[in-house]
Amino acid sequence: MTDKQNFLYPRSRYYGQVKPENLVFNANLQEFSQRVSYIVNLQTGGKLSSEESYQQIEASWKQLKRSKRQLGIGQPLGLSQE
Repeated sequence: MTDKQNFLYPRSRYYGQVKPENLVFNANLQEFSQRVSYIVNLQTGGKLSSEESYQQIEASWKQLKRSKRQLGIGQPLGLSQE
């Protein structure tokens, strides 16, 4: 089962500064990348229209941006927004 899971949901190692928020954001970023890949493949295969694909990718992007903001990634210390 893990071989199938690793094939469908590959994860790369994190090489940045090890902090909990960075690790969580990295996982979210990898999930976003995988989701976009699936959406693009469905659109290329004719299962989704270009508009549906765009809307799904845009929604995923907004979710990723929201997680970045909530985790306080890229903000000066002490200024995280919740």
